[in-house]
Amino acid sequence: MIAFSGARSGTAPLTWGQRAIWDTIERTAPDDHYFNFGRVLEVPRGARPASVAHVSRGIGLLLERHESLRTLVGPGPCQDLRDRGELAVRIVADADPAEILAELTANAFAYASEWPLRVALVTRGDEVTHVVLAFCHMASDGLGAEEVVRDLRLLLLRGRLQGGAPPQPFDLALWQESPAGRRQAWSAASYWEREHRRMPPTMFHVPSGGAELPPIWRGTLNSPAIDLAAQRLAVRHGTSTSTVLLTAVSALVAEVTGHETVAVLPIVSNRFRADTRTAVTTLSQEGLFVLDVEKSRFADLLATAHPAVLRAYRSAYHDPADRERIVAETSRDRGTPIHPYCCFNDMRFTEQAVDRDEALIRQALSESSLTWPLSQEQLNCRFCVHLSGAMQVSLTADTRWLSRQDIERFLFGLERLIVEAALR
Repeated sequence: MIAFSGARSGTAPLTWGQRAIWDTIERTAPDDHYFNFGRVLEVPRGARPASVAHVSRGIGLLLERHESLRTLVGPGPCQDLRDRGELAVRIVADADPAEILAELTANAFAYASEWPLRVALVTRGDEVTHVVLAFCHMASDGLGAEEVVRDLRLLLLRGRLQGGAPPQPFDLALWQESPAGRRQAWSAASYWEREHRRMPPTMFHVPSGGAELPPIWRGTLNSPAIDLAAQRLAVRHGTSTSTVLLTAVSALVAEVTGHETVAVLPIVSNRFRADTRTAVTTLSQEGLFVLDVEKSRFADLLATAHPAVLRAYRSAYHDPADRERIVAETSRDRGTPIHPYCCFNDMRFTEQAVDRDEALIRQALSESSLTWPLSQEQLNCRFCVHLSGAMQVSLTADTRWLSRQDIERFLFGLERLIVEAALR
C-alpha cells in the first residue's frame, strides 16, 4: 500500500469533460471497462536500480500533486476529492508489462469507492523494471496520462518536481460555472444548435440485416499505405493528416449512407488554454464536424474541410447540459431523434507529414492486414473510427447498423480512397 496526503479535500461539480465521459460510461455499462486505458513506463536508466520503496514514493507524490488521481465520483454526480488515503499496488516478478496492463484495465472501476488509478510494479530480483498504470477515464484522458508519465519519470530520476502545481479539475469546474465560463458555453451552444437544425437526423439509419452476437465488433486495419498517402496529401494541401483522415471518413460515410451532408463527432483534446494545457483530468470532448459532401472531388473536400474542422474544435469545449437541451429541443421540433452516432478519434500524440514517394505508397499496399480484436454487448455509438500507432485504423461499429462485412469493406475502401487521392 502507498499512503498519500494532499493539500485539500471537498466536493465540486463535474467538469464538462468529466460529465461528458460520465454520460458515456453510464450508456455503455456494463461494458464500461471499454474506456479504461493505461501506460507502461520503463524505469529510466538514470534511476536504476530502482527499489520498490523508491518507486512507491514517486507514485505517492504523483497522487499528492494531481488531485484527479484521488478524486472519486460522489452523489449527484460530483467530484469527491479526498486529501489522504492508501493506494494498493500490485508487485509482479518477471512479467510481461503489456499482459499486466491488459489485466488491470479488464474490469470497470468502482467509481464511488475505488481510486481512479491502478498500479503494478514489474520487478526483476530486487529492482523495479517497469511501472504499469491503468487509468479510469474519469480521472484522465490520454494527454493527461502523458503528463503523469512525464512527472513520474522525473520523480524517479530527480526525486522531486520543479514549479508549482498544475491546473486542477476542482478549480476548472468552478471556472466553468463562472460568467466567463458561461460565455464560452454559450458560444459553443450556438454552433451546436445551428448545425443540429440542418444536419441529417443520424448517419447510419438503415438496419444492416447482418447483426452479430454480440452486436458490437471492431475491425482494425494496419495500413502503412494510409500513413504514407495521408502524409503526401497533408503536405500537398497544407493541412494535417488528421484532417485528411477525418475528411476521408466523412466522404466514405456519405457514400455508404447516401447523405449529402455528413455529421461526425471528432474527439478533441481541449488543451488550447493555459488552464487546461497540462492538467491531469479528462478534458477531451466531442466536437461537431459537419461537411457538405454532395459529389465533390476529394481534393475540393479537403479545402472545404479546413474551416469546418476549426469550427468542430471550438465546439468541443462545451457544457454537456447545453448539448442535451439542444438535442432534446431540435429532436422535438424536427419530430425525430437527432444524433449522428458517428465518431472519430485520432489518438496519436505526434504527427509527421512528408511528401512521400509514389512508389513507396504503392509498395506499402501489400503490407496491409485486418484483425478483429474486440466484440462486446454495449456501446454508446453506432460507428467509431480510431487512429493509433503508425497507422492503425480501427472501426468499432454496431453490426445492427453496419455488418462485419461492411466494416471490412469500409476500412479497405478508406485505404483505397486515400491512396488513390495521393497518387492522382
